[in-house]
Amino acid sequence: MTAPRVLVCGYSEVGTACLEALLDLGANVVGLFTHRDDPKENRWFRTPAPVAEAAGIPVSTESLASPEGIALARSLRPDLLLSFYYRDLLGADLLTLPPLGAYNLHGSLLPRYRGRVPIHWAVIRGETRTGATLHVMTPRPDGGDLIDQESVPILFEDTSLEVFRRVTDAAVRVVRRSYPLLAEGRAPRTPQDEARATTFGRRTPADGRLDWTGDALGLYHLVRAVTRPYPGAFAFLEDRKLFVWKAWPLPEAGQPSVPPGTCFEDPEGGLRVRCGSGALRLLEVQEEGAREDEAMPGLAPGARLS
Repeated sequence: MTAPRVLVCGYSEVGTACLEALLDLGANVVGLFTHRDDPKENRWFRTPAPVAEAAGIPVSTESLASPEGIALARSLRPDLLLSFYYRDLLGADLLTLPPLGAYNLHGSLLPRYRGRVPIHWAVIRGETRTGATLHVMTPRPDGGDLIDQESVPILFEDTSLEVFRRVTDAAVRVVRRSYPLLAEGRAPRTPQDEARATTFGRRTPADGRLDWTGDALGLYHLVRAVTRPYPGAFAFLEDRKLFVWKAWPLPEAGQPSVPPGTCFEDPEGGLRVRCGSGALRLLEVQEEGAREDEAMPGLAPGARLS
């Protein structure tokens, strides 16, 4: 039996690791569509183009949302299309092109957390589990039948990066289990339960601003969700922007007479910040543009963060 012609579109660490898994399984990958690296992006992850080039696989950065990209994809005559963290939406003309179907790897346990940056949203919302899901691609993003999924834990102290690495490992296992079935056209399909579906939108660095009128636990989840290598949670001390890279939630606010955002001494050393409910212990703070170990004049008991 001739191995199916597989077209991969992917980016990031998930795209790289899943492409490696396919090649290890002996998949006949006939092309990779990926993205140009953005010099303005903090690229802490591997990208799949070097892996494809080393294997002699043609690589294109033409968008699959463009006529040129669609024409090139058609010329590769794919039997199967697999998408791993590819950033462009694919139209119906491409999704119906491969006779064995088009499938996407999503970083959540669908139908929960459809949409953008699902790992970040799961951490922000204090979830204790997430995972990787392979599903049928349809014109409606993340809405197609489930092929396979694997759950991973989110521990209370995990950052998004730690969860991302766990999800990447789960994605590879899902691909290894599912690819042989997809190649033979006999992968099981399970419709998503729409009653359980949740959808979240994209996030920008500006969404990392800390609202001290909120509860300390929610602010803690935001800090660990967007800490390094992501843009970071932040607040202002007058006109100075401060990044809070690490913190810890405390159920008792202390200093009940001071408004939210007010700093006061932590009995264990350092500072706490009063929140609308509870307090946040500051463990690692950096002024924008300063060295990580540089002291911040003015950040002391009585200082007011906004």
